[in-house]
Amino acid sequence: MRKLDFASLQVRDLEASKTFYTNQLGFEFSGMSNPQACVFKFNKGEASFAIRTPIGNIDGKELGVGASLWFAINEQIEELESQLTEKGVTLLGTINNTPFGKTLMVRDPDGYIITFLEQTKTSNND
Repeated sequence: MRKLDFASLQVRDLEASKTFYTNQLGFEFSGMSNPQACVFKFNKGEASFAIRTPIGNIDGKELGVGASLWFAINEQIEELESQLTEKGVTLLGTINNTPFGKTLMVRDPDGYIITFLEQTKTSNND
């Protein structure tokens, strides 16, 4: 395998999750329409992923456990932290220094961890 081309998260409430990703995290709709899914773009279209209605029965199941999506950002992570805090997004801790750069994590309404990464200038993650 060379690279992950696309990711899709199953969510319990598509409308609530759409609102969270657009209004609170700042993701943009891609323009694709599907009644069971919403495709987003991030960083001016450099990354895309979808949320979708469940495939099969997820009643009583815990979503989001063990899953984390990482999005590289172009801005400084401290600026993003301030923006998310102003919008009432619950942060999972503080900014962390990792071998890849600085990270900031949030949890979506279904428990998925969304990690934002300000890459270090010397990291080469290709």
